Amino acid sequence: MIAKLFKGLWAGINFSRRLVLNFLFVLIVILFIVSIASDDDEIKVADTSVLRLNLNGPIVEEKTYVDPIEAAINDATMGNEEPAEILLDDIVEVIDQATKDDRISVILLDLQKMPNAHLNKLKQITQALDRFKATGKKVIASGYYYSQAQYYLAAHANEVSMHPYGGVEIQGFAMYPLYFKDALEKLGITQHIFRVGTFKSAVEPFIRNDMSDAAKEANRVWLGALWQEYKQDVAAVRPFDETNFDETMDIFLAKMQAVNGDSGRYALEHQWVDSLKTNQQVRQELIALVGTEETGKTFNQVSFNEYLSLIKPPIEFDNPVTEKVAVVVARGTISDGERKAGEIGGDSTAALLRKARLDEKVKAVVLRIDSGGGSMFASEVIRAEVLALKAAGKPVIASMSSVAASGGYWIASAANEIWAAPSTITGSIGVFGNFMTFENTMAKLGVYSDGVATTEMGGLSIARPLDEKMAQVIQLSVEDAYQRFLEVVAQARNMTPKQVDNIAQGRVWIASQAQELGLIDKLGNKQDAIKAAAELAKLDFYEVKTIKQSLSGQEQLMQDIFGNASVKAFIGSQSSLQNLLSNKASINGLVKQLTSEVESLQDYNDPQGIYARCLVCNVIQ
Repeated sequence: MIAKLFKGLWAGINFSRRLVLNFLFVLIVILFIVSIASDDDEIKVADTSVLRLNLNGPIVEEKTYVDPIEAAINDATMGNEEPAEILLDDIVEVIDQATKDDRISVILLDLQKMPNAHLNKLKQITQALDRFKATGKKVIASGYYYSQAQYYLAAHANEVSMHPYGGVEIQGFAMYPLYFKDALEKLGITQHIFRVGTFKSAVEPFIRNDMSDAAKEANRVWLGALWQEYKQDVAAVRPFDETNFDETMDIFLAKMQAVNGDSGRYALEHQWVDSLKTNQQVRQELIALVGTEETGKTFNQVSFNEYLSLIKPPIEFDNPVTEKVAVVVARGTISDGERKAGEIGGDSTAALLRKARLDEKVKAVVLRIDSGGGSMFASEVIRAEVLALKAAGKPVIASMSSVAASGGYWIASAANEIWAAPSTITGSIGVFGNFMTFENTMAKLGVYSDGVATTEMGGLSIARPLDEKMAQVIQLSVEDAYQRFLEVVAQARNMTPKQVDNIAQGRVWIASQAQELGLIDKLGNKQDAIKAAAELAKLDFYEVKTIKQSLSGQEQLMQDIFGNASVKAFIGSQSSLQNLLSNKASINGLVKQLTSEVESLQDYNDPQGIYARCLVCNVIQ
């Protein structure tokens, strides 16, 4: 009932917004056509220039599909609630191209708006930065503050500067989820939990008020491994060792007392930064390095997005002659049915794999996984397509990104080889079912459910208590699903179900640990996996082809029109339109905030109500 209320409210607001946009459509189409003919804006890179790597958005393996009209309006009016996603591949490609570009002599790391990111993604960026520095070019990091993720990148710069009033915030890794047991009881909601696995803690927030000892034990291990890798990587490129990291409040307090609470001085004295500089000082130093641009006010520079637009063709063409290694990205929660890019649908992701299988030029496939799992049924639909690829003689490499756990591991298990970064979160081999009934909640309101049915099974409803025998049936189904999971992994990994069970039970592992346990084959990134796939297919010459969902004719037209810079600029120039849409954005933001948790329940759409999902894996995304 709550979900329907908020969905109805959201639908009304959504309708009014689209009504306004439709009035603008014809005008914008005309503007788009004119802009194609008259747009003379040209991005120029000076002979000696700075590449400003301003990563102002979440770093992802695949961008989430968004309505192009809404995206254009949000970008132009600055009313967008969240920054645009940035492809990890695009960041690496920009840095690597700048490495070969004689015009780019300096990279400026401008990371102030970069949100948290997993260590695996950050490491691939730092590897590209190291390649840039190896040519004798400089990397400079400058900022007001540095978060833990931002500092990981900044540490690889030749010089790390910070505003004198700034600070470095490195706190390690932690996980403190919310628990709802008492709240659900006060609301009269009855929880029916079915699970297998000592460490399968995905349902604990619903049945406990604290984290179980088993969950604490498992989480402490993988969080500790992640923290150790972070410290090692940073200490290897900074002039200090791992003891410089503050791990107790006593040490941190003593250091801050010694500098009278001056966080800038603290960062400088303990060598987290090399210098304390204002924006003006940094600007003057860069001017001295590369000269001034035409106005003479600042240094020669090109932004990340500008440089990307120069090196990446607006339309990708598929060479019909060359053999291919196909990449299929599986990012997000695994749900049944069809899903847009940025989410995993059992049918839609399977269709991408099938497309690769039916393409005669595709000789091998890399399944790039960034998922904590979800629907068991959908996971099996995807796994079946992996098996079909192998049966067709096309080797498959599963390449794990930040996380490939539970259902994410299920779909990886059938691959010829499983590759992962050392910091990848994987495992969580376990299943659960969750069924809520609201008979007590409704009774508090004076609402009851009663009637007749032709069978005892016909009375199953959220408005009625769950029959004890039906609960036993569901538990049997969950136990059967867990046994199937064990058998799937055992067959793929040349193990016995008992051996898998010993390292399963829903427990999460870091990939470096998972390799020792036999859950993955090799440690490496996406490029390593692509090379391995090519070797298995015995390809000497090949191209990499990312298999993407095809847009409909209408979707493609909208994207072409509203993705145009001139159209966005026109929308942004209309103050009355800005005010109208910004007001709507405020309303939309409020409703989205209220409905976000309710809408997330849509991900739980497994036909059997059984899930292989790792909720704790989101802690370091």
